Amino acid sequence: MKAVPHFVARSLARRVLVAMILSSCAVGATAAAQQARSLQAGAAAVDISPREFPVNMPGGFSANFAEGVHDPLYARALVLSEGATTLAMVVVDNIGVSREVGDEAKALVAEKTGIPAERILLAATHTHSAPASNVVDGPEPAVAYRQVLLDGIVESIVRAHQALRPAAVGHGVHPLPEEVFNRRWYLKPGKMQPNPFGQMDEVRMNPGTSPEVLDRPAGPTDPDVTILSVRDGQSRRPLALLANYSLHYVGATPRGRVSADYFGEFARLMPSRLRAGDEFVAMMSNGASGDINNIPFLVTRPPREPFEQIRIVARKAADAAWFAHAGIESHQADARLGMIEREVTLQMRRPTEEQIEWANGVLAITDEAERAELPRLAEAYARRTLGLAEADETLNVLVQAVRIGDLAVCALPFEVLVEIGLDLKQRSPFPSTMVLGIANGSHGYLPSPEQHKLGGYETWLGTCRVEVDSSVILTDNLLEMLGELAGDPSEPR
Repeated sequence: MKAVPHFVARSLARRVLVAMILSSCAVGATAAAQQARSLQAGAAAVDISPREFPVNMPGGFSANFAEGVHDPLYARALVLSEGATTLAMVVVDNIGVSREVGDEAKALVAEKTGIPAERILLAATHTHSAPASNVVDGPEPAVAYRQVLLDGIVESIVRAHQALRPAAVGHGVHPLPEEVFNRRWYLKPGKMQPNPFGQMDEVRMNPGTSPEVLDRPAGPTDPDVTILSVRDGQSRRPLALLANYSLHYVGATPRGRVSADYFGEFARLMPSRLRAGDEFVAMMSNGASGDINNIPFLVTRPPREPFEQIRIVARKAADAAWFAHAGIESHQADARLGMIEREVTLQMRRPTEEQIEWANGVLAITDEAERAELPRLAEAYARRTLGLAEADETLNVLVQAVRIGDLAVCALPFEVLVEIGLDLKQRSPFPSTMVLGIANGSHGYLPSPEQHKLGGYETWLGTCRVEVDSSVILTDNLLEMLGELAGDPSEPR
């Protein structure tokens, strides 16, 4: 064999050495990137029950005052971090936290923790038995509650941030179809009554349970309980669980008492389901449930005592969450995080001259007999119509898309009708997607254009305040945002 010249041998040796160094650097860079993306998580729950009474609990067309607490309200926060991105999600037991309170809370959290305001998702459960979120001029207990709520939201995220530790995440889904019912129904011929505007809708909300009246539901349901599971990276014990279910609320809470509804009862049950420790925080978020409730139409349910049906639904939801958790094949300690927030401008619905004339005419009636002949809620919607006539022409709303490994979370500040959520889930580029309603504000109902054509409570002028194709605009934005989050994994979001 011919000998290799010394200068060639030296050259080859240098090349081998350089290759080894570059390889070592690449491995080191990969290891550093993985270490930088090593997931951390922290969770906390803070009691936000009112301290002063009475307080009004909004959600209907008449005053509903609470004189005490049946079961406590909480702000429950989860903070996730992987070096490039830190984000927070907080679920609040309230009918809907106003944009003003949410923005103020986020600014305070950013100041205290460094988490950017645009990396904070704030969702309400939509319990109808909690005080209003943003009373600044009114009875002292109501004004005082605004501060209680604000302080609790901030404290929950700050404490969760302080509790950050190595963690791993997984996600799962399990169906619970028997507790969700579409509340918008077609009625049998001759059974429809005029709406508040004196017109005939094609469908009616909550039309009772009589088979002589009901024909068929006007929309689908979403049966799934979807969960995000977070566990301690060292002990592997459960650290937090975020669940999502498309059920508006259950109701039938003890009269005159504040309650977190089934959302709170679910959170109390989950530690025993998962054999979790004292630091574990469970939270149930409200999905796309604007037209979904817990009334089994065409079925007569036995009488329930106050809060009993809430316990039944919460138990079943906790069981479904346990099955979803048991089905998780693995938890990822290097899950990629990302979050995109957009402010979208929507056109407000404007009443016509004829509608304004109608509203003024209704409110001008003083004769009791004439007022008794008006359709139900006519005066309430006359006032809402005139309010919209004086409102701004546009509304800026926040939508958010979150990536947690292979799970996506979409957040919209409306009571979102279920078919919109189902559409987002189906078209999402992620294997599993949650849709959170009443997040980062509360701007009324969000029906699809198809549901608008049918009429009904959720579509009425004053119940739905934004343009008819708003759901299409927001869905298109969210799908584009999800596409960005699902893109190049080397780019932090």
